[in-house]
Parts: sequence; structure tokens; C-alpha cells
Amino acid sequence: MSQPPYPMRRYGMDHERYTWSMLQDRPPIQWPGGKPLAVWINVSLQHFPLNPAAKVKLPGSMTMPYPDLRHFTLRDHGNRVGIWRLLSELDQAQLPASFAMNAELVLRAPELLAEIRQRGAELIGHSWNMDTPHAGSLDNERALIQRSLEHLGGGISTWLSPGRLQTAHTPELLREQGITACADWVNDELPYRFHTQQGDLWNLPLPTETEDRFVILDNLHSEASWAEQVIDAFEFQLAEARAAHAGRLFSLSLHPWVTGQAHRVKHLRRVLAHIAAARADCWFCMPRDLVQHMESLA
Repeated sequence: MSQPPYPMRRYGMDHERYTWSMLQDRPPIQWPGGKPLAVWINVSLQHFPLNPAAKVKLPGSMTMPYPDLRHFTLRDHGNRVGIWRLLSELDQAQLPASFAMNAELVLRAPELLAEIRQRGAELIGHSWNMDTPHAGSLDNERALIQRSLEHLGGGISTWLSPGRLQTAHTPELLREQGITACADWVNDELPYRFHTQQGDLWNLPLPTETEDRFVILDNLHSEASWAEQVIDAFEFQLAEARAAHAGRLFSLSLHPWVTGQAHRVKHLRRVLAHIAAARADCWFCMPRDLVQHMESLA
């Protein structure tokens, strides 16, 4: 049976969201100070409702029959205990991080927002909670984004969708609310322009493949294996950047309810110490720094 004609189908992709290109074909990027590797660490602060009601279940959501107290309290541990361990380890390694925060935590754990603000760290929009995926009607999605940004207190320019799930309207709705970057698409290793009808966004790749939750809980690899994988990725990208004389971006996604567990902290410490030891070759940055630098190169 012949397929119906689809005018957008062509080599590389079938949409106009961004200009498709291979990494090796692009002009080399130079980071500030001539550093070969840009390093961005993000910590996701999340609230998982005890009885999720959304039709679309996001990674990490409750899956057992209600009430799933064992898994609910495990995730809550991250906001009560694990986050303070992550902050301590980041401070010990003298590494900065951004924080993607579910807006409901402003009501449930205002101390977390106060700590982020006190540190001067960049706050990233992360929807209302981990039961509010980008799904449903245009008006409901717009209201969800607006409500989340209002509770987080303004000054937010980057967004990370729960589960990295988007609708066809999400990029326009984010740009409409003044968001200039998102971290949902993982199809590259450098920032790139993402077109919307409201103006361009920057897509900032935040890999799933080295994310603590994905590797340890989804892939069921050990904590030691996760640390090895992160260090391998870091070393490879640093060597590649040196060899190509072109900047590369290393991004790392962390979750306090995963690597803030006591039996995993030593593996987190090993990862952060390894990154910190290469400080001379790294430009440690936040999403807003990446956007500002990419804009300066345009």
C-alpha cells in the first residue's frame, strides 16, 4: 500500500523546528577563556503526588496500587534529606549547579527555594509537579506554565519539562511566557536554536544516558557503574574537544532522591571530584551563561 504524500518528509527530519546538521560539519565553538569543555550540572527538585491522576505517567511516578507509601516517601526523602547532601558535595567540590524545581515545592518546602535564592544559583522551571505533564488542551497547558512560573517567583529563562514531554504547542507557549531556553531535546551535544512562532528558543541538551535516575533505576546499573559512565563521558568529551580544537558541552542531570541516598553519596563524590580536578580545562556555566555566549557568537 502506498503511503500518503507528506510534504515535510526529507533528509534529516520532517519539521522546521531547527536547522539539521551534523556536529562535525559546524563551525567550531570557542568557550570563554579558551576552555575546551563547558560543564553544566543540573539538580532536579521534584514532588511526586501520592496518588497520580494524570493519564500520562512520567518517569518516577507512583506505579503500585494507592497508597504507594514506600515509593512516595522515597521520593520525599530527596527534598528532606538528599538535597542537603547534594548541596554539601557540590560545595566540597566547589562546583556550581542550576536547580530545576517543581513549583508546588514552593508551598510544600519553601526552604528549598530560599536556599537556591540565597546561593544565587539559576532556577529552572519544571512545571507544577511530577503529575503535570505537558498534555491536554492548549489552554490548560498555558495555564500550567503560567501558574508554575508565578509561584517560582519570576526571573526564570529556562524550562525543563517533566519527563521531557512536550506537545506540539509547548515551544510556543514557553516562548510566549518569556522562556528563552529549554532542556527537553537530547539529540545533540551542543546548544542549538529551536524555532517557534513566538521567536527562537535555545535547546540545551541535558543527556538522559548519564542521568542518575535513568542509569540506576531504569537501567538497573550499580551506583559504581553510573559513576564510571559519567566519568567516561566527561573524559571522552574533554579529549574530543581538545583534538577538534572546538568546544564541547558536558551536562549532568542529578536527582536528590536518587544520588542523595546515603549508600550512593560516595559515588557522587567521586564523580564531582573527578570533574573538579579538570577545572583548568572547564568553563563551569549555567543555562543563562550558555544562552548569552551562544547569542554572542550569532
